Amino acid sequence: MIFTTRFAPSPTGPLHLGHAYSAMLAHDMAMAEGGTFLLRIEDIDQSRARPAWEAQIYEDLAWLGLSWPQPVMRQSDRLPRYRTALEQLTAMGLTYPCRCNRADIEAAAGAPQEGVPQFGPDGRIYPGTCRNRPAVEATGQDVIRLNMEKAVRATDLRSFTETGSEFEGQHQLDPDQLISTVGDIILVRRNMGSSYHLSVVTDDADQGITHAVRGADLFEATQIHVLLQSLLGLPTPVYHHHRLIRDDQGKRLAKRDDARAIAKYRAEGATPQDIRKMVGLPLLSG
Repeated sequence: MIFTTRFAPSPTGPLHLGHAYSAMLAHDMAMAEGGTFLLRIEDIDQSRARPAWEAQIYEDLAWLGLSWPQPVMRQSDRLPRYRTALEQLTAMGLTYPCRCNRADIEAAAGAPQEGVPQFGPDGRIYPGTCRNRPAVEATGQDVIRLNMEKAVRATDLRSFTETGSEFEGQHQLDPDQLISTVGDIILVRRNMGSSYHLSVVTDDADQGITHAVRGADLFEATQIHVLLQSLLGLPTPVYHHHRLIRDDQGKRLAKRDDARAIAKYRAEGATPQDIRKMVGLPLLSG
């Protein structure tokens, strides 16, 4: 099996130093193993995706010295694939339509109880208002959720391997934790045809990703992804959740932080080696 990593940005703004670190690290890891580095464009949110930002992704990454096979996978081309995965979960009786908006969920959650988690890796933990709605009632105004209590009973829960990070080791999925601290995640968002969770597991499987390299902020979401991989019969890659690049105040970089944009450094005369120094990666020889 070929050692395969990927970088999967969304074309919703400029790439910053944090993106540069993640992309170069994934590229370095693949090259060190004689493997393959892939690029994937996560553009299922068409309300925010822009062709100009996608074009700049290609330009920035090429300037950094990265290369990848063509054609590039684009999520907006893969809606039928995500629909097939959803239908598989629905056939298992694990999905339901949800009409609740954010205000509804907050109201139903009520006053926080001491020691009871309110938020998980998918946002506010859903209180289950629509859990008994049958899948056939789904409309275009609904999101589709996974019934977590049924899901953890529908498969043998896997473990996953984390390597080379602060989370290094073997991690076994815990059914009680999935129910209480994750809850009924969204599989399909309104007007998007999928969600990050459903898309990333099918994309990684279809691209043959053996090592998923991404930020530490996504470590808690990994239990969701490994559960979905188990339910859908997909392979589980090795994970590497790297440190986050932060600003001078210790705040995680965001796309609105244009001062850290790769294109800005490039315009000011920085070199790819300068970027590697800034993010703490080894310099390339030659």
